[in-house]
Amino acid sequence: MEKLTKIGVQLYTIRDFMTTEEDIKRSFARLKELGYDEAQTAGCRIPYATFGKLAKEAGITIVGTHDNFDRMVTDPEGSMDDHDALGTKVMGIGGFFDATKEGYDRFIAQANTVANNIKARGFSFTYHNHSHEFIKQDGKLIMDRLADELTADNISFVLDTYWVQHGGGDVRHWIEKLAGRVDILHLKDMARSQDNEKPQYYTEIGNGNLWWEGIIETALRTGVKHFVVEQDVCPGDPFESLRQSSEYLHANFF
Repeated sequence: MEKLTKIGVQLYTIRDFMTTEEDIKRSFARLKELGYDEAQTAGCRIPYATFGKLAKEAGITIVGTHDNFDRMVTDPEGSMDDHDALGTKVMGIGGFFDATKEGYDRFIAQANTVANNIKARGFSFTYHNHSHEFIKQDGKLIMDRLADELTADNISFVLDTYWVQHGGGDVRHWIEKLAGRVDILHLKDMARSQDNEKPQYYTEIGNGNLWWEGIIETALRTGVKHFVVEQDVCPGDPFESLRQSSEYLHANFF
């Protein structure tokens, strides 16, 4: 089996520590110490150029974003300039939440237009899934619609392992189905609780029930480019959770 060479982090995990320039600088340094070489943004609260500079100084490469879709639609040139300042050509969104047929009709058309508008400057667009994309509409999963109808040559997926599992999908099947179109794989583990009100919850990589050996083997075999840890909710200090995830991945897959 191939091995990982580096891992990243979705900065939403440490969102409370990414508010000021000094906080961001300190956070990037801590991530680097924990073994993370890449990051994906979850919005920027300081100027993009400053954000990108701080990441580069810490040795962190920005490999993609969750950014403002409306701006990508109305001001693609400005949005591309912002991404250039971050040092990435991968423009993405954290999700689309009008889970109606009409909502996705509109979104798919807009996303294809964005992808076409940014293609000439070497940019691509990425879509991050949750679990509502595994709802069927007229007998077809929304996720299948996205795979079939989003422009394949410059729209890729940020496939989220937790949300695929949460939606009832098979993580390895979807990695294979989207082979060549997964720029970023969100490594997010799921554990089971006795609480029937919330029977599953986010946890550190290796502390849950996802079969990481199979997932990472499939991802490496099918050409996934970036492996990015995300934990939406942590039981305490998110840096401690990220430490545990990094140590598990380094011990088992490097």
